[in-house]
Amino acid sequence: MRHTYKIHGMTCKGCQNHVEKTLTNVEGVTSASVNLEKAEATIEMDSHIPMQKFQDALKNDGGTYSIHKQGKHHHKKDSASAKKQKPKGKGTGTFYCPMHCEGDKTYEKPGDCPVCGMDLVEEQKLAATTSEQWTCPMHPEIVKDGPGDCPICGMDLVPMEPDISSEEKTYKKLLKKFWIAVAFTLPIFLIAMSEFLSDNPLFNLMSQRYWNWVQLALSLPVVFYATWMFFERAYRSIVTWNLNMFTLIGIGTGVAWLFSVFGMLLPDFFPEQFRTETGTVFVYYEATTVILTLVMLGQVLEARAHSKTNSAVKELLKLAPNKAIKVVDGTEEEVSIDQIGKGDILRVKPGDKIPVDGKITEGETTVDESMITGEPIPVNKTVSDKVSSGTINGNQSFLMKAEKVGSDTLLSQIIKMVNDASRSRAPIQKLADIVSGYFVPIVVIISIITFGVWSIWGPEPAYVYALVNAIAVLIIACPCALGLATPMSIMVGVGKGAQNGVLIKNAEALEKMDKVDTLIVDKTGTITEGKPTVEKVGSFDDKQFSESEILYFIASLNSSSEHPLAEATVKYGKEQKTEISKTENFSAVTGKGVEGTVDGKKLDLGNDRMMEYANASISSEMKQEAQSFQKQGKTVSYLSIDGMVSGYVVIGDKIKKTSANAIKELQEKGIDVIMLTGDNHDTAQAVASELNLADFKASMLPEDKLKAVEKLQSEGKSVAMAGDGINDAPALAKSDVGIAMGTGTDVAIESAAITLVKGDLQGIVKARNLSDAVMINIKQNLFFAFIYNTLGVPIAAGVLYPVFGLLLSPMIAALAMSFSSVSVIANALRLRTKRID
Repeated sequence: MRHTYKIHGMTCKGCQNHVEKTLTNVEGVTSASVNLEKAEATIEMDSHIPMQKFQDALKNDGGTYSIHKQGKHHHKKDSASAKKQKPKGKGTGTFYCPMHCEGDKTYEKPGDCPVCGMDLVEEQKLAATTSEQWTCPMHPEIVKDGPGDCPICGMDLVPMEPDISSEEKTYKKLLKKFWIAVAFTLPIFLIAMSEFLSDNPLFNLMSQRYWNWVQLALSLPVVFYATWMFFERAYRSIVTWNLNMFTLIGIGTGVAWLFSVFGMLLPDFFPEQFRTETGTVFVYYEATTVILTLVMLGQVLEARAHSKTNSAVKELLKLAPNKAIKVVDGTEEEVSIDQIGKGDILRVKPGDKIPVDGKITEGETTVDESMITGEPIPVNKTVSDKVSSGTINGNQSFLMKAEKVGSDTLLSQIIKMVNDASRSRAPIQKLADIVSGYFVPIVVIISIITFGVWSIWGPEPAYVYALVNAIAVLIIACPCALGLATPMSIMVGVGKGAQNGVLIKNAEALEKMDKVDTLIVDKTGTITEGKPTVEKVGSFDDKQFSESEILYFIASLNSSSEHPLAEATVKYGKEQKTEISKTENFSAVTGKGVEGTVDGKKLDLGNDRMMEYANASISSEMKQEAQSFQKQGKTVSYLSIDGMVSGYVVIGDKIKKTSANAIKELQEKGIDVIMLTGDNHDTAQAVASELNLADFKASMLPEDKLKAVEKLQSEGKSVAMAGDGINDAPALAKSDVGIAMGTGTDVAIESAAITLVKGDLQGIVKARNLSDAVMINIKQNLFFAFIYNTLGVPIAAGVLYPVFGLLLSPMIAALAMSFSSVSVIANALRLRTKRID
């Protein structure tokens, strides 16, 4: 017997494992499987078990989880419950683990990850308000929205400096502690190294016994202040059994320091092997403090490197303007960006950043959109053209109407998408996750074995060699490098894509794009410009209806439609001074056309299938006349009036200049490009011939495109689908990688995994190049991390000693461990300079 339940309260993989284990241990349960993403538990049982029994098990186990039945009624209840629990689970803050140990979980405050122990990093996002504020240099409690003077002392107010980022604060805090650690570690190191001098001048001042006490005193600020956080993280990792890098560091350095203290307090407890020539026990304060200081150095370098991995988002944030000029009753006034509402009229002056998304209402200009599209050439804009927040106006002033403000602007959406994608996990990361799960226990076991082997078969003093090598094994192992290998490359790659107009919804899409071997493209708005223009309106019977009457009916009927072809006919009708009447009973027939009533006449407008739908027959002469245009790549829509096909409209849509070159590049990469279009065969044939497309299908309805994707997938193909319309949405969602044109509909963009801001096929080339570069970078990082630990741990254990007489000092091991993570981040940062166009 199998039942599926909804589980609430899970926030990470640890929760998932905990719930799964708890449910499995319930009496009568044969197996339990928990899905974190779906928040579901599938339970196999011998006979029916009351749900309350599962609820009691979860409650008694100390968790905050709840279980509910699947079903429509409970689904609504669960949704409400989920909303209430959201602040507990995901949180409302913007701090997250760079290794994504808990998926997309975020925290409200900075700190360290409860799983891997790394410092949480801050998500870069637009502030709720970007207004500039002013304060008094003498009385910082005085804060105003504009310049003026202080009401207390009368001094001029000065602009407030923006708060430094959390990353910068973390970096400065770590740097301060690092220099404190260096200040106390250096004299310990010098004291310890002086023992190798033949005539040690320090021993003339006092004996080694007292110098050991000096080293202990100097080590206290290092251990209990500068690097104490490492021991806190190690303790927390053991208590929660989320073993990580700090577990190994804490055990290794903790054992060395406690051994030294114990040896000073109870020297007679240790055998002769542990004693120096002066009778004191060997102490390892220099090893402990140097190791901890070097690990701190690694943390400082990581903190500095982390700030560069999301530099793309920071650059996007800089595009957000603070002010705008609002026009109210003909008067211009400067307002802060958060005071702009939809419908407001704004003045954009030469060289200014465009404040929000909207449409030009007066004037014309050129706009630099390179920061969003990646294209360096300014774009000409005129009345009715759309403009986006953060882009830069050219040398002419214009008026615009605000349409999207705040978090709805394109810039805000791009930043959100980049942040979400940066925190998503790629499938390739599962390998590193599996290895990391077993890594720390295996290293601890190897360390214990190392101690035992050296104690039994090592040279004298055997126990000293055993302790030093065991500590070296613990210190050199670095699961952190494995964990960082994938997310660092993803973060940099996603940011790189955003700078080039390629928006990645999640890391999985980036990985899958590298494997795509078949690309399906729509025609209108994808291959073509999506800016159709009417080239001809014709009548099949001038005596019954003239061309002007046909245009009147077409423009009137299409005035109720939002389709690009409809907009083109309405625009053409207005240009021809055609009267446009109200349409009654209007409806759109997906993939076919539109219908309605104008002046009491039943009208149907669309393709061949629309005429069949309307029971209006098309004569061979009519088809022949239409085909003469279709063979030129034009779209022809028939108009039936009261069931009789009476006229037609010819619409042209130019092929984008970049389409041919992009298709050629993709084909050279071994990708089969197939065009699927709702247009007729002759039009599709003309476009396919011009672009050298070997495969295309015409007259495709949305369900036909969906079936085409499914068929290719059943043949083992990895399919990407590129489209821009509502009719493309099902196929976009079904494909392995859905690619939406940013110039298309919101439905298409929501259904896709990748969005091309500029909306042209060259963006697909960029997406493929980016995917290739990121996957190569990830594999390099994983190789570095694997090979580092594969070679480093045995060398630290002393495998080279029997042949070469080489041993690895724990201090050298600490230095290598610290730089292993830094090297992974540095390799990921190389993606910033990679060309993807």
